[in-house]
Amino acid sequence: MTETIAPMLTIGQLARRSGVPVRTIRFWSDEGVLPETDRSLGNYRRYDARAVARLDLVRTLRELGLGLDDVRLVLERRRSVEDVAAAHVQAIDAQIRTLRTQRAVCTLLARGGTSSRKATLMNDLARLSAAERQQMIDEFVDATFAGTDPEAPGAGIAGAMRMMPAQLPDDPSTEQVEAWVELAELVGDPTFRERVREMAVTGSQSGDQQQTFDPALVGQHVEPAVAAGFAPGSPQAGEVLDRMGMTDGRAELAASIATFTDRRVERYWQLMGVLNGREPFPPQVPLFEWLIEALRAHA
Repeated sequence: MTETIAPMLTIGQLARRSGVPVRTIRFWSDEGVLPETDRSLGNYRRYDARAVARLDLVRTLRELGLGLDDVRLVLERRRSVEDVAAAHVQAIDAQIRTLRTQRAVCTLLARGGTSSRKATLMNDLARLSAAERQQMIDEFVDATFAGTDPEAPGAGIAGAMRMMPAQLPDDPSTEQVEAWVELAELVGDPTFRERVREMAVTGSQSGDQQQTFDPALVGQHVEPAVAAGFAPGSPQAGEVLDRMGMTDGRAELAASIATFTDRRVERYWQLMGVLNGREPFPPQVPLFEWLIEALRAHA
């Protein structure tokens, strides 16, 4: 019985059979991922049936987006298709997250009213990885709370700010991207850093001594007073202070509360809540500001 030898294909025949352009086959051959089987007497490339199967695999891997280096590793059996595909899935996921964030940035820009500086900042933040965003927060915390005692009873703000992750979701909303821009501007503001550090240093030095009243009383007594329209210097405000048990040392208490009351710090936590998909909480600082004014007015 005579064994039939499969005919060799020229590069043109291989291109027609596979649908891959001649120039692509020639490039892959030159790169070593699809070497020719042999050469004709006229020095033309020729390919056998195994080359056809190899070309199908190379084309499939390339259409999936794998680079030639990864394709070469698979063909040389130095890495399995499964390993390369799994790594490529991670790369694709990262690209998808970047594109989604960039889409949210473009949506914000399309609304108009955005300065060129803020547009640049949004674009820069969109390109940051989750680890890089967290590093940004860590650097802010390290610089702001350097030298303070993290174990002191009143210095918990540093630990809380570090533990709150600053990670955008896989599919961030325009509000979350906008929150990240505002957060970046906030943590980069030297006056904000100084204010937060003042809180931490004071808390570290005085421990819990500044908490001479139950903050829950603010919601119980101050919120109804503010809703009723009572001015901090009114007689009704003085009655509120009496009901809260704040009859002595009102000036000192006002100063203590003021040290730990800042709208920008509360805004920091609100922005973190937006980024982490938490339910928004109503602002509390205005209530404490009313209480501070009332304490000073009735000192």
